[in-house]
Amino acid sequence: MWQYEKKLQYPVRVNGSNPALAKFLITQYGGPDGELAAALRYLNQRYTMPTPALQALLTDIGTEEFAHLEIMATLVYKLTKDATPTQMKQAGLGAHYADHDKALFYCDGNGNPWTASYIQAKGDPITDLTEDMAAEQKARSTYNWLMDLSDDPGVLDSLRFLREREVVHFQRFGEALDKVQFDFAQKQVF
Repeated sequence: MWQYEKKLQYPVRVNGSNPALAKFLITQYGGPDGELAAALRYLNQRYTMPTPALQALLTDIGTEEFAHLEIMATLVYKLTKDATPTQMKQAGLGAHYADHDKALFYCDGNGNPWTASYIQAKGDPITDLTEDMAAEQKARSTYNWLMDLSDDPGVLDSLRFLREREVVHFQRFGEALDKVQFDFAQKQVF
């Protein structure tokens, strides 16, 4: 199904160790509006989409979200890999260090583990596409706020790229929703 190219979708650069920033960024790795939740949401919802074109759209975007997950993982890893245990503790990551050392773990910025309750699937394409549009906007907002918390030019560059992709996904889901609603009104689908 996938062909994996062993490079990131977008290059990741950081200025050095910054576990405090990593603590914030990890929410887009395993938080409620993060990339893991998005990928799983779309790849799950695709099965109940009424047309092959809609199924393909959710497959394509869900797959791209996994690429974004890799970018977030790389950012967090690069920001913590050279941090000392004391720096991890000072950044509010002492409990994370105690449980995981510097390994990535799917959690939000407060350390709450990822949960399946972050994702939704109703089986109704109008409901699910509306949910997907909201999810993309929540992710875009989160990227805006993460950018407010960073002064690292490389991190900001990656976050801008990811924020831009959220906007594109929102637009694609909006186009799909318009088509589904039109088809529903014309009684061509359902």
